[in-house]
Amino acid sequence: MVFRLVLGCGGVGGRVIEGLPALAAMDGELLVLTEDGDLVETLREDNVPARCLDPCDRTVLESLEEPDVVFVASDELGRNRKVAETITTVAPDATVIAYAPGPSTGGGDSETAASREADVTALERTATTVIDSTDLLARWILERSTTPAARRAITLRKKLCSIEGTLAVFAHDNPDPDAIASAIALAELAESVGVDAEACYYGDISHQENRAMVNLLDLDLRALDLDDPLEYEAFALVDHSRPGVNDQLPAELPIDIVIDHHPPRGPVAAGFYDLRERIGATSTMLTGYLDWFDLDISWTTATALLYGIRVDTNDFTREVSSEDFEAAATLWPSADLDILLRIEQPTVDPDVLDTVARAIKNRTRRDSVVVASAGEIPTRDALPQAADQLLAMEGIDTTLVFGFDDEMVFISARSRGSDIDLGEVLRDAYDQIGSAGGHANMAGAQLEIGVLGGTETAAELESILSVVEEVITDRFFEAIETRPGAAVGLYSQTSQVLFGTDES
Repeated sequence: MVFRLVLGCGGVGGRVIEGLPALAAMDGELLVLTEDGDLVETLREDNVPARCLDPCDRTVLESLEEPDVVFVASDELGRNRKVAETITTVAPDATVIAYAPGPSTGGGDSETAASREADVTALERTATTVIDSTDLLARWILERSTTPAARRAITLRKKLCSIEGTLAVFAHDNPDPDAIASAIALAELAESVGVDAEACYYGDISHQENRAMVNLLDLDLRALDLDDPLEYEAFALVDHSRPGVNDQLPAELPIDIVIDHHPPRGPVAAGFYDLRERIGATSTMLTGYLDWFDLDISWTTATALLYGIRVDTNDFTREVSSEDFEAAATLWPSADLDILLRIEQPTVDPDVLDTVARAIKNRTRRDSVVVASAGEIPTRDALPQAADQLLAMEGIDTTLVFGFDDEMVFISARSRGSDIDLGEVLRDAYDQIGSAGGHANMAGAQLEIGVLGGTETAAELESILSVVEEVITDRFFEAIETRPGAAVGLYSQTSQVLFGTDES
């Protein structure tokens, strides 16, 4: 049992006491001593144990059970010094935390800088820890105004405040949890400064866990079709950085805000952009902005952001940064962990199991690298799961799984403990015939098969897909073997015919 003793009770002391009763009820006792009789009555009405006694009286302190933790908490610096000196002689083994109020509350106009410094120095000699309000305030102001994080947040706030009309916050096509949560969070940031905002996306949310996330958290997302008019005055991109690349927006569309943790594949043009590829998830970046804006994070947004971070960092094991852990710690108290568990354990769609099974069956292995075709797929969301499953094979450190949907090929790759940068490898292998990108340990690509529209028979289709599989597989292996930075040249003529590209 821990006995916590609060000696004196000013403004800060009162705030601390508000958080102590529940804690004390779990693992110990709490007692407040103050000469303010009215405050004692108020505390007792709130079921806080309090006595109207002089906390500087040695006889009073000696009559108590020896405390484990003491908080010296009046608003008078000189008095706190005397109380700390007394309690440390009465209870030498106690942990003593002393509050050092600033000049405006600790001594009035008569208090000189020299006398305050002497009192603080004396407190530091006697107390275990001193909370110096002047130092804390100075550090808080500096952190909120001069650090890189502060400069980014101030610039983002200024940009949001300049928007007139409705802001559309676009996740990438077929958004994953990180993109979904980031879009929701940026829309909330905009609304906090009086700007109407909508979280939007093209494509489908077909992965069963992603659907569970949206449904269980009742997230407000707008799904757009290609023929829907873009009736917005401003546009933001999250978890990707260029319009027309991994989204269905016009490539020439002016973008106001970009927030992304992926390496950009080209120049990023936006009124405000924050690109930090060392961060494990865009949700981490948005959590930082919510914290700086001093917003109360709702349980739904906190749960969504926490899930986004966990998915993109593979439960804090893949390309994770200290900022990801800090963001998770910020979100954890507000998140609904029961809902999070339900999101992570949804009913498995049989189509997903079929896709994973085909990938496992149709795999090609070279040393520690596996490439697999999942054939025709009902949804691209099963491909990352198949890549993760293959990565669990003994002796494998790199996997690539691809599948066909209409005239598109979707590719997902994973690695662990390898010196391969998958983002660079996939760009080398497929950027000339499609679009590719990602991180060192996770990446993706999509290619359009230009000749499928002219096929008339199943035999023709099967023949073409067989060649496509060969080209995709060999380009990947060649890119690995010729890395870094050398675009592959194998099957150039075949690629041009299949994908309608010019590699010259």
